[in-house]
Amino acid sequence: MTSIDTVTLEVADPAAAERFYANAFGLDTQLRLRASEEPATGFRGFTLSLTVPQPADVNALIDAALGAGATALKPVTKSMWGYGGVVEAPDGTIWKVATSAKKDTGPATRQIDSVVLLGVADVAASKRFYLERGLTVAKSFGRVYVEFASSGPVKLALYRRRALAKDAGVSPEGSGSHRIAIGGAGPFTDPDGFTWEAAPIASTRQ
Repeated sequence: MTSIDTVTLEVADPAAAERFYANAFGLDTQLRLRASEEPATGFRGFTLSLTVPQPADVNALIDAALGAGATALKPVTKSMWGYGGVVEAPDGTIWKVATSAKKDTGPATRQIDSVVLLGVADVAASKRFYLERGLTVAKSFGRVYVEFASSGPVKLALYRRRALAKDAGVSPEGSGSHRIAIGGAGPFTDPDGFTWEAAPIASTRQ
């Protein structure tokens, strides 16, 4: 089993991004930031998903993100699978906040499970690539979706790029840098250009 220890977002203004994430989600351990001017247009090919226990948590996190300057891509709503919404951070990263629960069982908390969802061209091929690097499958739905087991704070999942963009409420078109690096099992680059780095020993947040 391979773990994801950190996710590094490459942003134009790390100080501004740090303020946003502190106010919006309170993420300060597994999320790292570094300055980058690498060109990127349109959909960057990934989303970050925060899975929470109940609707009150979804509302609290989405409201905090919008208050901190995020843009709503999909308003919070009920669906067959649960309750959730999607926002875009000022740095361009897409975040989905969701729960499978339909009702609240208590006040909002900050209990969060994080998932990196990579939009890939060929789920089966990318699945094989990651299996060869020591990951093990936790859930798999044919050539549509794969989620890997993880002993770390962040899970990895693969989704078809167009399906992921549709889920996020954006066009699948995009080019340039993904503006993300995954810290854990690297260094390597996967078939869709996503970069993995060795797990950092100390904080690299700038």
